[in-house]
This record gives sequence, structure tokens and C-alpha cells, in this order.
Amino acid sequence: MFLSVKKGAILCLITALIFVLAACSSSNGSSKDANTSSHEAVTDSATNASTDEKKTDAAQTTYPLSVSNYTTENGAWVAKEQTFDKAPERVVANTQGAAELMIRLGLTDKIVGVAALFGNVPDDIAEEFKKIPVLAEGYVGKEVTIGASPDLVMGRGGLFEDADWGVGTVNSLNEMSIKTFVQSTSVTDAKLDNLYQDITELGKIFNVQANAAAYIDQLKAREKALSDRASTETINYASFFDNGDGTIGVYNGTGDTFIESAMSLINIHNMLINEEGTLSLEKLIEINPDAMIISKYAGGIDPEQTIEKLLANKQLQSINAIKNKKIYVIDFNNFWGYGDSIFTGVEALADDLNL
Repeated sequence: MFLSVKKGAILCLITALIFVLAACSSSNGSSKDANTSSHEAVTDSATNASTDEKKTDAAQTTYPLSVSNYTTENGAWVAKEQTFDKAPERVVANTQGAAELMIRLGLTDKIVGVAALFGNVPDDIAEEFKKIPVLAEGYVGKEVTIGASPDLVMGRGGLFEDADWGVGTVNSLNEMSIKTFVQSTSVTDAKLDNLYQDITELGKIFNVQANAAAYIDQLKAREKALSDRASTETINYASFFDNGDGTIGVYNGTGDTFIESAMSLINIHNMLINEEGTLSLEKLIEINPDAMIISKYAGGIDPEQTIEKLLANKQLQSINAIKNKKIYVIDFNNFWGYGDSIFTGVEALADDLNL
């Protein structure tokens, strides 16, 4: 690409091209959104500029900004307001999924720590993710979290529930003048719309509303694409895991309504979502799921080995999922990261199901 001869001629050619491109840009107006059809009529550039200015003006955060978020009270999630005098500068993301969502909004440089690295980082943001200090490969504790000197701790709600485990409670962090943002996707009765709520609110908190709105548009397009390829027949599934002692447990998924909401896009449903506690293989035989899923996470037992155990278990051969070998491996972060990667997970599952 870089030639050492006839530099003067090349510079002249480049200069000429710049003037030509500038002239074309002036006549064609400002760039259209990536999703806008190329067949639309080109509008006047002055009108476009005026519209863009209005959008920019409307998207600016005025501080102090108060948003309704969450804390726990007697074991239940309740509303708690968080007030920001300015955009946070030092953020600890308590899970990989929370950090990935920040990266998607253009906020990598605000993250001073991440933990719970249990899944694959998407290729398109892998280099950005490498810039973030890792506080712990697993779940991070309160002391290490505070040691990163954050002005905001954000992420999965379950890691804010206990004063002695996880990042500390919302109230204890707030008492130290550390703001908190619990992903609404990870609290009781969450739905897919809670993801859009989180993105919108993060856009306001960090004054990146334009980024947030654009990303929501992308995700909603993926949501529609998944709905369009949904199974015509309901597929009922059950989750399972390896206990590590030679036995296999059945995971009910109670409370994971965000995951259920996303799975329902392709008409696949958790049969056990209203069950309590860890369930037995006898229960699995009783409900007879059409499909079964197991999550893969860093440091965990190889799910393929666990699947081999199931397929070899004579007691379970009457189960449709086992009889028809409809057992699927899912990435832990995609589903239990409670972020935008839920779409990647459901898309991959739809591929596995040949939808």
C-alpha cells in the first residue's frame, strides 16, 4: 500500500480524490442509518443537519440525574433511587456480561475491573475486553471490589444480595458513596424488555444516549429475526448439570424469567421454571422433556462428558430428549450474563434446533 516512488503524483491524486468525495458528500446529504434502505430518496443536507442537531440536543444528560434502580429488603428486590452528579469514571462490572454491555455502549475506558469470566468473549469485542483489568476469574469479593476504587459497581443482582459474599450489598456500597446499578434483567420477574430498559438507563447515566438508542435498534432487529424463525411447535426443555461426584442434577431455573422470555422468541420453554430446589433424575423422567440443555463455563466439567453419561444411563432412555439425542450445550455467559449476549445464545440454540 505504501509506495516510495512518485510520491508527489500520489499526493496530488489523493488530494483530488478528497475534493471529489467532499463534493459528492455535499450533494448527497449526511450519512443514513445502516438499516435505512438505499432506495430511499436523498434528503436535503441542511435538513439532515438540523435533524441531527435536534437528536443530539435531546440526547444530552442533565446532571444531577436520578434513576430508579434496586436494592434488597427482607430478601426481596425493591426500588431504590441512585443519583449521579456526573457520569461515572471508575466502574467495576461484577460479571463478564455486564462489562460486555458497557463495551457495546463505547464505555470500555470507564471500566476499572471485571470478574466472573465464565464464557467466551465475542470476537468483535475481544480486543476491547482485553483492556479491562480482571479482578477475579470467578466471583469477586467486596474487599477486592472496593480496592479498585470504583464510583459505580454494576452487574448481576445476585452478587449484591449478601454482605459477606459477592461485591457487597447495595446499601453498604452506597454508604461508602459508591453508586450501584443492578441489571434489571437479573431481578425477579424480568423480561427481555428489561434489557432495553438497562441499556436506556446506562445511556442516560453515562451520557451516551445516541449509542444506547442505536444499539437497542440493532437488538430489536435480532429479536424480530428470532421470532420469525420460531418453531411452529412448542419445544419443552429442561436444564441439567454435573454435580461433580458422578451424579447429575436437574436445574429448575426458577426466577430466570429473563432467560425464559428470550427463549420464548423461538417457542422453546423451560418446563421446570415453577419448581423449587434441585430436582432428581426421576423428576426428569416424569416430565419427559423434548430437549435438554447444559451450560458450558470456564473451569467447569466438560459438558460433553456429562452428555455421554446421560446417553449411557439405561434408566433415562425413555426421555424424548435422550431418545432423540436432542441435548444441547449453551455458553454460560450468553444466558447467565443477563446482558445483550442472550441473543447470541438463543441464535446459536435456534441453529442447533435447525429452526
